[in-house]
Amino acid sequence: MFSGIISFSGVIEDVAPVHKDGIRLRIRCENAADEDVEPKDSVDINGVCLTVAAIDHNVIDFDVVPETLARSALRDAKKGDTVNVEYALRVGDRIGGHFVYGHVDAAADVISRMGEGQGERVRIALPAQLRQYVREKGFIAVDGVSVTIAAVGEGWFEIALIPETMRRTTLGRRAAGDKVNLEIDPLARYVVPL
Repeated sequence: MFSGIISFSGVIEDVAPVHKDGIRLRIRCENAADEDVEPKDSVDINGVCLTVAAIDHNVIDFDVVPETLARSALRDAKKGDTVNVEYALRVGDRIGGHFVYGHVDAAADVISRMGEGQGERVRIALPAQLRQYVREKGFIAVDGVSVTIAAVGEGWFEIALIPETMRRTTLGRRAAGDKVNLEIDPLARYVVPL
């Protein structure tokens, strides 16, 4: 489990096809050695919970299966891409965002971004199957970042980014047309009737 508060980043060093339609990602993850990451641990990469397959100091290998590729923007991962990295919560950690499982519900396009005060307002396409879970002032994880929903419209929602989030995460560099990973607030799953 994660909090959606991104403290670290990583850079994709390699994307290698493996077996049938899967890939192996090799990512240089900031601070992995200091966090005592081991094979079998969970690490959130751009909102996707991945299991460590191998680690060499700060370089981590992850196997990404077809199900994950189908549901997330990791299908478009390229060597040199910067990613958000969050290591799994430990008992007693501060939770400043909301609970994030890393179980991506969909990938969606950034529609637009516009300056707003010292931050920015970002509009993102809202897949129809997620609409019932997305409410103004609710939470959503976008590329693993816990954000508050600022507005919701027909086929879209908006988030208001503060300068710290823009500086620290990939959301500061996502342009119109870029894909982002979405995970609805896990609590919404149990509140909204099926």
